This record gives sequence, structure tokens and C-alpha cells, in this order.
Amino acid sequence: MGRLTTHVLDTAQGRPGQGIRIEVYRLAGEGRERLKEVVTNDDGRCDAPILEGDAFAAGEYELVFHAGDYLRRQGIEADEPRFLDVIPLRFGVADAEAHYHVPLLLSPYGYSTYRGS
Repeated sequence: MGRLTTHVLDTAQGRPGQGIRIEVYRLAGEGRERLKEVVTNDDGRCDAPILEGDAFAAGEYELVFHAGDYLRRQGIEADEPRFLDVIPLRFGVADAEAHYHVPLLLSPYGYSTYRGS
């Protein structure tokens, strides 16, 4: 059964990104449909797959990480507006039967992502 998961790692502090709000959207042309919202746990992961089964179909998706709120809670000082606040990650799902793991490696001034397993 296919599924979508994520994991946030705070690379600046060397620990999981806890309590980060993530919005999940399915994209269609110029529009997008909000599917749900999740929050990372103490390990920087979600307690369950973000999407799975019939809710996870081939197509384009967007995960919106509210990183600025997390960085503020960590006491990381920065000029406002922050360089990174809301981070949208758009990606395609070709095989809805596969596992798509989309982690976010985060620091106050940069981030990276990849498709993991």
C-alpha cells in the first residue's frame, strides 16, 4: 500500500524538528486542494502516514512546512521577516503504490529535501 511520510531534522541544532505544523495539498492545474494538517512529534515525524491507501493517488502534491514558527519557539533570533518562514515543497507521485518519504533538513538560512524510503 502506498503512503506519504515526512521527517523534519533541525540540522543547525542537531535534533528532530518537534511541533512543526505541516499543511498537505493536492495540486490540480493552477489550483490546490487542502487535504489535511499534521504536526511533527518529538522525533520530528508524524505519528502516522500523512496519506495512505485510497487517499494517496498519483499526481502532484505540496507539503507546506511552517518552519518560522518552529525557529521562533527555539529562540533563534533573526531579522523579521525571516529568511525562511513558510517552506512549500512541491513534488510528483507517479506510483501511488510506493512509499514516498519527503524529509526536510532545516536550518535558519537553508533547507534541503530528497525522496527517501
